[in-house]
Amino acid sequence: MKIDVLSLFPEMFEGVLHSSIMKKAQENGAVSFGVVDFREYSPNKHKKVDDYPYGGGAGMVLKPEPLFAAVKELTANSEKRPRIILMCPQGETFTQKKAEELSSEEQLIFLCGHYEGYDERIREHLVTDELSIGDFILTGGELAAMAMIDSVVRLLPNVLGNSDSPVLDSFSTGLLEHPQYTRPADFEGMKVPEVLLSGNHAEIEKWREEQSLRRTYERRRDLLENAPLTAHQQKVLEQLKRQEN
Repeated sequence: MKIDVLSLFPEMFEGVLHSSIMKKAQENGAVSFGVVDFREYSPNKHKKVDDYPYGGGAGMVLKPEPLFAAVKELTANSEKRPRIILMCPQGETFTQKKAEELSSEEQLIFLCGHYEGYDERIREHLVTDELSIGDFILTGGELAAMAMIDSVVRLLPNVLGNSDSPVLDSFSTGLLEHPQYTRPADFEGMKVPEVLLSGNHAEIEKWREEQSLRRTYERRRDLLENAPLTAHQQKVLEQLKRQEN
């Protein structure tokens, strides 16, 4: 996969894209990154990328020319149109399902803005997706793009050490992940559940499934509205509801 980022502050990505899983993903050829300062594509001699909004109002608006020019160059040799993603608080909320969808693409381009907003022509004629990481405002789109890139790249083949890891993560199954324990089995009187020490893999899987459902019910009931529950999970859920009443 090829991932390009358009930003006025490319230095912000140095540590994130060259550390931990992102570094490993590049080393094994799963992904390549490009971070471009789109100020360099401004036709203005002073490299200006923003201007006052027509009709008046507070703040400055990003001009269309630099972003259109940068995307045109980045896609000049693309066999098909890549997903061009605008970081925007008005956009669709980013989810694990969206990360899985994007991980199947060959090329992604993230547009990170600053100032008051974007010229509307960027939304209407340049981007394919508008995404947000939540109902709050950041100084720019860089931090949101970093979170999305990390979420997508870890899903690529041969990136994580255990191929089951992304499949079993919270949200991937529609439910939150079950509790995890490691050695020692008894830490200052706080003990690991006996079932995990039993060696009975069928019982362990049953416990994990039930704990995952319990945790989701207690913390994120909204996820249960669309979760594809098995007959057993439905039964456990009904028991949880009865216990609450």
